[in-house]
Amino acid sequence: MPSKEELKQRILALKREKNAVILAHNYQIPDIQDIADFLGDSLALAIKAKETEADVIVFCGVDFMAETAAILNPDKKVIIPDTGAKCPLAAMVNPEELKRMKEEHPNAAVVSYVNTTAETKALSDYCCTSANAVKVVESIPEKEIIFTPDRNLGAYVKRHVKDKEIILWPGFCATHDSLTVEDFTAIKREHPEAEIMVHPECRPEVIDIADHVFSTEGMVKYARASDKREFIVGTEKDMAYRLKKENPKKVFYAIDRAVCPPMKKTGLENLLEALEKMGPVVKIPEKTAEKARIPIERMIAIGRGEMTS
Repeated sequence: MPSKEELKQRILALKREKNAVILAHNYQIPDIQDIADFLGDSLALAIKAKETEADVIVFCGVDFMAETAAILNPDKKVIIPDTGAKCPLAAMVNPEELKRMKEEHPNAAVVSYVNTTAETKALSDYCCTSANAVKVVESIPEKEIIFTPDRNLGAYVKRHVKDKEIILWPGFCATHDSLTVEDFTAIKREHPEAEIMVHPECRPEVIDIADHVFSTEGMVKYARASDKREFIVGTEKDMAYRLKKENPKKVFYAIDRAVCPPMKKTGLENLLEALEKMGPVVKIPEKTAEKARIPIERMIAIGRGEMTS
C-alpha cells in the first residue's frame, strides 16, 4: 500500500505528463485541497475551467461541477474521479416538471443555481452561484423569475430583490438546511467574540442570526481582510480547513456534523486512478451542452461585471 506522500508524488507526475489541471471545491477533504492546482467555489472553478490551457481537467467535486466544466470546454477531456459524487440538490429538479412550470409562467425567466444537472441548465435562461445570485436576478430584465432548485438561496435573493416576483422551486441542500440556530448559539456561548459567517443555502432563521452571509469564496475574502480573530463557519465543515490554512493566526469553528457526503468520495487513491486511466470522462449530449452553455456563459459574464442586463 503506497503512502500518502507516494500517492501525491505519483499524482503530480501524471498531472505533468498528461498536461492536466486539478480543480477542487472548498468542501473537498484536506488531502485533495492540498494537491489541487485551483481551489474555490462553483463560480471561481467555472471561470478557471473556462480559462485553463490544460488538455485535461480533473474535477474534484460533485457531478454538476464536472458537467459545467465539460459544457464550457467541449474540446477538452473532463474527468471526475468518482461518478458516485452526485449532488442531491441538483437531483431535486425534474426537467419535465420544470417544463410545466415554464408553460404556467410564460413570461418568467428561469434562473438556475449552478447546483443543477446539465438538463436543468439547458431549460434555464441564466445560471447563478451563491456568490452572484442576487446580482444575476437584479441584472436581468424579466420581472418574474422561476428560481431553481434551492429554496433557501432563493429566499435570500428575495430579501435583496424587492421589485421582482420570485417563484421558488422546493429544493434544498441537506447539509445547509440541517443547520439550526442552536448550532450557532451553542458555539457563540463558548466563544462570544466569534463572528458568525453562514452560507446563503442556510435556512432563513439562521440567516437572521448571522453576522455575515457569504459564498465560500466570500468567506475566504472576508476572513483574510477582517480584523476579527475568531469565526464560526456556517457551511460544510472542511471549508474551515482552507480558512485555517490561509489564516493561521485566526481561529475558525466548524460545525462538525455539517458534512456533504458526496464531496468526500474523492480521495488520493481514486484521483490517482483517474489520472492513470484518464477516466471516468464526463460526457454531455451535444444538444444539451449547447443549450446549457448559454446560461452558464451569462452567469460568468455577470460575475465578471461584463453584463448589466
